[in-house]
Amino acid sequence: MPAQTYPLMLFAAGFGARMKELTKKKPKPMIEVAGKPLIDHALDLAKDAGASPIVANLHYKADILDAHLRPKGVHTIVEMPDILETGGGLRNALPLLGAGPVITQNTDAIWAGPNPIEMLCKAWDPEKMDALLICVPTGSAIGHAGSGDFILSETGRIERGPGTVYGGIQIMKTNLLHKIAENKFSLNLVWNRMLEDKRLFGLSYPGKWCDVGHPDGITLAENMLETANV
Repeated sequence: MPAQTYPLMLFAAGFGARMKELTKKKPKPMIEVAGKPLIDHALDLAKDAGASPIVANLHYKADILDAHLRPKGVHTIVEMPDILETGGGLRNALPLLGAGPVITQNTDAIWAGPNPIEMLCKAWDPEKMDALLICVPTGSAIGHAGSGDFILSETGRIERGPGTVYGGIQIMKTNLLHKIAENKFSLNLVWNRMLEDKRLFGLSYPGKWCDVGHPDGITLAENMLETANV
């Protein structure tokens, strides 16, 4: 466990439309991979890294997720009537997360390798960074189509372009959230401002990562985990 830990935001409000029939009766974070819900895989990483408090934003079938998460010590916020997207959702949760740096974590990926949250906590340097993103080389990003999201330089600074995929976990300062006028907005708007200031950094992940945003991702993730455990 790293010496320094941070509050953590789990993004769990989406509709999971790409999962088709699988999300008709349950929210996407409750879909099982290797015998347990996606959100429990995410929560295991967060708890193992010592993140506290842990907050989750909910919307679609929120009652199911709330009943699952509250006994596990997770604070929940139901976004109504609309989903606030990643940026708006994070800003809405700041009263529970505090004013300092926050870890944000998507709940639709499976990791095989070192704990990415622990890696971020150890590498975080607030003197030069406004955000530090876990970036997965495209060759290690299972189930992800495309050339990547960011170019990772030798200095750790990133810019938009091919080469690595954003793995859905980061540490970021939250002060720029208050400079966005919209109520619903993506964290991409905040990253754009950090890019302009050359304060957006990335950390290459040495293990494997699988996108479980679509039905085929379940089998791909389970196969990845079986291979990693051999």
